[in-house]
Amino acid sequence: MVLITFKVNGSEVHINANEGDNLLSAAQRANVAIDAPCSGNGACGKCRVKLISGELDSPKTRHITDDEYAQGWRLSCLSKVISDVVVEVPDIASAYKSRMRVADISSPKELEIFNQTKAEIEAAGIGFGNGLSAVTVAMDAPTNDDTMPDNERAAWAIQAATGAEKVTFTFHALKKLARVLRDSDFNVRCVLEAQPDGALSVMDVMPADATTPVAGLVVDLGTTSVAALLVDMESGRVLAKASTGNGQIRYGADVINRIIESGRDGGSQRLQQAVIDESIRPLAQEMCAAAGIGMKNVYRMCLAGNTTMNHLLLGLFSEPVRMEPYIPSFFHCDDIRTSSLHMGLHPDAKLILAPNIGSYVGGDITAGAFASMLWDKEEMALFIDLGTNGELVFGNSEFLMSCACSAGPAFEGGDISCGMRATDGAIDAMTIDADTMEPRFTTIGNTEHPVGICGSGIIDIIAELFKAKIINGKGKFSREGRRVRFDENGMGEYIIAFKEETGGVRDVSINEVDIDNFIRAKGAIFSATMTMLGSMGMDPSVLDHVYVAGGIGSGINMRNAVTIGMLPDIDLDHFSYIGNSSLSGAYAMLTSDAARAKVDELATTMTYLELSTEPGYMDSFVGACFLPHTDANLFPSVEV
Repeated sequence: MVLITFKVNGSEVHINANEGDNLLSAAQRANVAIDAPCSGNGACGKCRVKLISGELDSPKTRHITDDEYAQGWRLSCLSKVISDVVVEVPDIASAYKSRMRVADISSPKELEIFNQTKAEIEAAGIGFGNGLSAVTVAMDAPTNDDTMPDNERAAWAIQAATGAEKVTFTFHALKKLARVLRDSDFNVRCVLEAQPDGALSVMDVMPADATTPVAGLVVDLGTTSVAALLVDMESGRVLAKASTGNGQIRYGADVINRIIESGRDGGSQRLQQAVIDESIRPLAQEMCAAAGIGMKNVYRMCLAGNTTMNHLLLGLFSEPVRMEPYIPSFFHCDDIRTSSLHMGLHPDAKLILAPNIGSYVGGDITAGAFASMLWDKEEMALFIDLGTNGELVFGNSEFLMSCACSAGPAFEGGDISCGMRATDGAIDAMTIDADTMEPRFTTIGNTEHPVGICGSGIIDIIAELFKAKIINGKGKFSREGRRVRFDENGMGEYIIAFKEETGGVRDVSINEVDIDNFIRAKGAIFSATMTMLGSMGMDPSVLDHVYVAGGIGSGINMRNAVTIGMLPDIDLDHFSYIGNSSLSGAYAMLTSDAARAKVDELATTMTYLELSTEPGYMDSFVGACFLPHTDANLFPSVEV
């Protein structure tokens, strides 16, 4: 037995392990957050740690230079523990979970978009109303001449106050009833839930002077991040908001790696616990504390996530989702209680899941498409959710079509040598002087030194390199200078910040392999767009609007996204960033039964296009793997 000590942000975490155990696996058991987008197969190089003392059996890799190896840097996923060790987890490896930039409504811009979406939904005739309410009633105390049971006494009072023909009590409310009635002189406040048959179910009973809101929880469960809202169900007012990274990230950046992990012994339970115990429940606790209410005062929850996230949340066998013919356990699932998942909310709180459409188009897209309002407009529009995967919806009030493309992890910084998630220190925007080839950039958190590049920064960098003719349409370097260097194999690299400028142990740069990986990711988005339009006999000229949603969308320079051929070359005024549409849609579903019914309708009527079986898709993809495209006529505004 050996002792592993992880030094994380000034604190220490200890765990015992067997000699020969994998270091990353040990960190996962100890709940130490180490980013491992490739699920620990040594491909991404993001799980770097520094060996302070002790011995690790750890091979050298292309991700760690000789100097870095001599300083103690290792990939945790390839390291076996030989003796007692002390390992430092660098901030960049652990910050992905605690300080990730998430598209929620924390910023004024996101809040403005959220409120605008609410207004558009209401203007479309989708009314507020969710069947949850509270009523205060007073009744006479029982006597020897009036021996009516407590539940009947309270039911009569509620019927008189509401006009309901039938009132029932949940077991939770019934257990509290006798004591609360007598402690409050038979003057109580009851939380009610309307039932399909018109009856009212009493979910909770409290003293009449209690002012605790009837709260609901909204969750956008993304593959990478989780955003949440705490809502007053009687008014729709947002009581609190919070976001964090998805605790499942350490098991892989994409859904395929997580499905594979779920198939291992205990994997399904580990993934379920990671997202509930480390992400959703802590967010709920944080928001309840901020709003000054108890977790048991949250009476309903609505969650929007992709199909795989829904399966892993519920602990379902997920392997069929990734295997042909790609069959999920469900598209639509009702009658789930949050208590079954140990959320810590009111014991009778229902869980509403936004319905899925296909194995790779889930509830986050149905909720997002609803929030985009495509379904309520005559104009032809395209909705694109840019995140760990790319999902698209095309149509108008007459029809809707959806598809998903495998863009890979590049938008989250995966497959990029200096790529990282959108956390402090990540370059998120950049320009290059075409004459001097010198860069100017900004970082998330306005940090003194950059430590890597996130998705929006990669788009800017590639676009700027292309516009300055530092790289050609194939992504190969065609100019030389102080910031351009070539290795012994002739592969080019652009240095954004030398290590002397970063204060770190390596340069922040982008090379031809990185550029090629990102070109493939952007090519997947554009070819999906063209294939979906082509299936209807249309082209980008029919688009009156393009709505871009998702975390990466908030920082995208739309002009640069067109320049590299990721988005169609239409008037820039036709592009709109609509924030976290999944969160907005889930909020609407929670607070409005009419919205929930509309989302269900969209899910059942929307056509799902399976790109892998669509003729011409691969040809379209190959054509899109160029800057901006092999067909220059598709991008007339881009100077080639």
